[in-house]
Amino acid sequence: MNFFLDENFPLTASKLLAEAGHRCYRILDFEPQGGDDKTVFERAQTLDAVLLSTDKDFFHTVPFLFACHAGVVVITLRQPNRLSILERLRWFIANMPTDMSNKVYMLRDKTYVVAR
Repeated sequence: MNFFLDENFPLTASKLLAEAGHRCYRILDFEPQGGDDKTVFERAQTLDAVLLSTDKDFFHTVPFLFACHAGVVVITLRQPNRLSILERLRWFIANMPTDMSNKVYMLRDKTYVVAR
């Protein structure tokens, strides 16, 4: 599966994803820092990649604006840091569905929500 890291996502996630057999792209490899959400989302879609972000806006907008997409995972924690975000990503990799199409996940500290 292809994944696309928003600029707010820890870069070390690319190693974690690669070790799990996934391909990973980073927005900073394509666009300068500070790009808007629309640009980030569209770039992920051109690569048929699941967007990984810590920006809750994606959870609240993508399901309403886009009927078809590769998928989105937003990790939103009470006290986010690189290690806690990566730990939640590890859990998701171990438990994620094989088809992420048109699903938007918001992972919290101990729960998650799915929007379609």
